[in-house]
Amino acid sequence: MKKEDNKELDTRLETLDSSKVLGDSAPKESSAQGPESIETAEAQDEVAAGAKPAIRKREKKTKRSVPMGQVHIQATFNNTIVSFTDSKGNVLAASSAGACGFRGSKKGTAYAAQVAVDKAAEIAKSQFGLAKVNVFIKGVGLGRDSAIRALANHDMIIDSIADVTGIPHGGVRPKGQRRA
Repeated sequence: MKKEDNKELDTRLETLDSSKVLGDSAPKESSAQGPESIETAEAQDEVAAGAKPAIRKREKKTKRSVPMGQVHIQATFNNTIVSFTDSKGNVLAASSAGACGFRGSKKGTAYAAQVAVDKAAEIAKSQFGLAKVNVFIKGVGLGRDSAIRALANHDMIIDSIADVTGIPHGGVRPKGQRRA
């Protein structure tokens, strides 16, 4: 017998001895009769014999091309959030002024909105080939105009611009009348 076979037998004997000492509380390797246990036993035998286990090759992920999409810009007083989506609304790339490193009151500035659009537009253009967009802008922050200008600077064709800022229908309860 070879030395490798002797080592394998020794390890199997040790596991049998330990299962006898521990009783039924120790898990038994041979008791599982599922297809996974058979595959793992074969893989263990191959590894013990010195053969490398077979490695499955993954298929390469195909690069998704999205020539036309949407840009959703939420411009508040405190931050500007930009999301590039496909025509169904699935997000391709997103960024915000806070994610670009701006903190505090600087997140609400027009320059921070421009930097956020630059970052997200670069990802959307390089990874997905986005060239033509419909812009949906929400909010009243300082980054509204500068975000759209930054999009135009990235050679993206802006098909339409829609303002989807929420409008109150009735609004909040008015303040009570002054009593004199």
